[in-house]
Amino acid sequence: MEVRGAPAEVLLQRPWLPVSISGCQLLAKSWFGETSYHILLTDVDCVWEERMDSAAIQKRAQELNRRLRAEVKAFFSHLCEVVQPCLTGSDGRPDGEAQISLRRQEDGNISIKLKSELAELPFYWEFHCTPAPVTVVCGQLVRPLLEMSRLLQRQVEQLGGLLGRKDAEIQDYRENGAVLSRERLQTDVFEEKTYREDFMAKALPLLRSERTDALGFDADLQRLYAAVVAQNARKRKLSEEKQAAVASSGGLFDQTQDPECTAATTDYYIQTGSVISEAGEDRPEDGPEDTAGAKMADRPAEQQALPVRSNPAERASSKPKKKKGVGLFR
Repeated sequence: MEVRGAPAEVLLQRPWLPVSISGCQLLAKSWFGETSYHILLTDVDCVWEERMDSAAIQKRAQELNRRLRAEVKAFFSHLCEVVQPCLTGSDGRPDGEAQISLRRQEDGNISIKLKSELAELPFYWEFHCTPAPVTVVCGQLVRPLLEMSRLLQRQVEQLGGLLGRKDAEIQDYRENGAVLSRERLQTDVFEEKTYREDFMAKALPLLRSERTDALGFDADLQRLYAAVVAQNARKRKLSEEKQAAVASSGGLFDQTQDPECTAATTDYYIQTGSVISEAGEDRPEDGPEDTAGAKMADRPAEQQALPVRSNPAERASSKPKKKKGVGLFR
């Protein structure tokens, strides 16, 4: 039976925190419920995880502590108090006698052993972490990091443009006779290409040496990570609400009632080279052929709707009116 862990959105919104266990530098994120937990660990070479529910925790606790007969709720809070400071990088530990050690196994798994005291008796626990599936690694680490990279790149571009405007402003001051009161404040004109080449030459050699320093995931990146995943969560929630609205309306969802949906659809048709008619349907720019097709499609239905006339002359003279074709979205 598959062990359920934290809700995907709950664990995703937890930032990666730098931790050190037995001298091993790791990034960790964890979720502890009432009687279950889900932890993720990575050294940037591999990602490990463990999910445990109440039944699995009860079984392992009895295997490691033969004399333990208590329910999970009786000792799980003690386990959380002991291990959470270690998994969050906190220095304060409520149990000063607790001992935590990490061991890498030959099969690629890692084991974290914990020893503490519960009701004046030894309490043992072990985390058996196995390599996480690719979907978990991509969702919890790779995809947010790529989005963070794109966001930081946009920030660099905006800052470069701002520096260029500042240089133009300073040059205008100089041309109008402004002089610096202190020469040490003078700066060179910002050249983006030169700056990038110089930055790469100086920064790249330092990356490897700084890799062990919290693995580069400092407080600013933790806040950026949290902001990125929170934004993605809002987007997914909005998308699910729209899909639910479409499903509840039988697929004939009135798009004009949702400004955000209409704007998104408009952007899509602009990018794909199509136009949107006044009736709300999407048509390619060579619309006459499509309009004619729509008229032909509507004609049989209109002929069936005509009343039956007893006078043959009147029936011959009457012609169905051609109506402009409309799409599903009115």
